[in-house]
Amino acid sequence: MADASLKKILGSITGYLEIERRMGVDCFLREKALQRRLDLLKEIEEEVLRCEKCSLYKTRKKPVLGEGNLYAKILFLGEAPGVEEDREGKPFVGRAGKLLTQIVEALGFRREEVYITNVLKCRPPENRSPLPQEVNACFDYLQRQIEIIKPSVICALGRFANLALSKNDLSLNQIHGKEYFYAGIKVIPTFHPAYLLRNPEEKKTAWQDFKKVIKILNPKSKTNKLLHLDF
Repeated sequence: MADASLKKILGSITGYLEIERRMGVDCFLREKALQRRLDLLKEIEEEVLRCEKCSLYKTRKKPVLGEGNLYAKILFLGEAPGVEEDREGKPFVGRAGKLLTQIVEALGFRREEVYITNVLKCRPPENRSPLPQEVNACFDYLQRQIEIIKPSVICALGRFANLALSKNDLSLNQIHGKEYFYAGIKVIPTFHPAYLLRNPEEKKTAWQDFKKVIKILNPKSKTNKLLHLDF
């Protein structure tokens, strides 16, 4: 009798949940989860605005947290904001940003479907390379962003993005295209768009790395059909 009663109760609950789902409860829960992600990112943004962990806050115009789809399957990670990003408060908006947008589109996505951020949230003076203490100061923000977005793959652009995640200071010529894991997420290291602007002959090499991103998202995809690099 007890088992029969329990089965009846479970059946009623299951039926109720199915009715709720059909009435839009799934949408409600998703909206609630999205709002939670927005709130968490807002917390990080407010912390970055107040941040004085390193000296970069003294010379920046605007900190640059990141932007894009909060459920993005791909997270593109650069090293630091440049002069245009510092002026606008958005990641990858200069010449390198335009090239990144072309890369995203060549992979079959719109820019707003991915998430884009940098290791550093403030621009280093004269666009110099990040210092170890600056990377360490900012890393907690990046770590939390990754935990919130939960991407399927991270595309690490350039030496310092890969150094921050892998803690392995190898040249891009040594590690590009070689998968590794960060917090259980596959990482594809490749060249920074700014480097590709200076060395356009490396675009074909970079394209082979970018195709691996698609292969991770869809192992059955025919990436060999993506023969042309339209950027």
